[in-house]
Amino acid sequence: MILGVMADDFTGATDVASMLVRAGMRTVQVIGVPRDAAPAEVDQADAVVVALKSRTTPAAAAVADSLAALRWLQAAGARQFYFKVCSTFDSTPAGNIGPVAEALMAALGCEQTIACPAFPENGRTVFRGHLFVGDELLSDSGMRHHPLTPMTDANLVRVLQAQCRQRVGLLRHDQVAEGADAIGHQLAALRAEGVALVVADAVDNQDLMRLAAGAAHLPLWVAGSGLALGLPALLAERGWVRLDEQAAQLDRLDGAAAVLAGSCSVATQAQVAHWIDAGRPAWRIDPTALARAEPVVAKALSWAAQQSQVPLFYATTDAATLAETQARLGVAEAGALVEQALAAIAQGLVAAGRQRLVVAGGETSGAVVQALGVHTLRIGAAICPGVPWTQAVTAPDRPLLQLALKSGNFGGPGFFAQSLAAA
Repeated sequence: MILGVMADDFTGATDVASMLVRAGMRTVQVIGVPRDAAPAEVDQADAVVVALKSRTTPAAAAVADSLAALRWLQAAGARQFYFKVCSTFDSTPAGNIGPVAEALMAALGCEQTIACPAFPENGRTVFRGHLFVGDELLSDSGMRHHPLTPMTDANLVRVLQAQCRQRVGLLRHDQVAEGADAIGHQLAALRAEGVALVVADAVDNQDLMRLAAGAAHLPLWVAGSGLALGLPALLAERGWVRLDEQAAQLDRLDGAAAVLAGSCSVATQAQVAHWIDAGRPAWRIDPTALARAEPVVAKALSWAAQQSQVPLFYATTDAATLAETQARLGVAEAGALVEQALAAIAQGLVAAGRQRLVVAGGETSGAVVQALGVHTLRIGAAICPGVPWTQAVTAPDRPLLQLALKSGNFGGPGFFAQSLAAA
């Protein structure tokens, strides 16, 4: 292993892993910090991504989990490190990006790092330190209504500074455009001024490539998946890895499939509506019925057994309905009820022989993966930017299982059908 990645949620982990595989790095993802001996796939990988569920946990817990992942990656031989955060910088004034970044820097003896969530292929760009989602400032996008990490400020320097003890600064786009050498000189100048965390502008993939080259000397990057585009080539130039055109190859599975959606993002709302409008079978998960202890899971699985087409199970709803449900049940309770129900449905579907699951939402993906007892994933080709098919590493006597774990914000309206066609 050369590259060690700590991802703050499950879909973010597959997101960055897909970018590495796309560039030819053999990449596997482990779910949480391994406690037992690592599977053979880890020993054969160039990059290992540790998927944590630390994005929305208390900051102290996020720091502890991230440091545990770092220690495991160091012991496994990693030389370069990457703290993967969301391309919409999901966080709160209390953390978790700043506290985790500073803890990782201290553990690595790293005096400076860059922070760049830009992912232009998915419409996430950073200009003058402000994060855009498409043509909108982050604070004007649907992320301002996120139930756990509402993003109401697009100024990343200000957002990150509120979370950090050390000074946060900006690497402007005109400086990035000058190329790798200029980026290196500007980072050094900022460090001389006491700036330890540098928010970097990027509006296209060329900016990301320049940033990767200019920040190659830094042992730790704090970034979305976009910055990973340029990393494999840099590692290959050092002679640390040999890029493999077959890195994304998975087994071909023809077993039955299902879709589970827990995200209430605008993108997932459109995907659920597109599926239903096409006349495909869909079962709505009602949090209120779950709170009344109705047998929602059993009914859903019974219904699924009667479907001749791929079924969708969804708790996705609009912002107003979500707010009403959370006010009635509590934010944490409503989320937990839905996650547990979708995870239980996933268990029942796999037990009934389904081999392919598409899962929408970071929290939902984490709950499903944990419920299925999946500890390691091989990373396949991308369905769309940031979302690959993955294959669970299972015992020889267990059936093969493939998962597409999608961030709520990713993919077009037809993503669910697109993903099944790509499997």
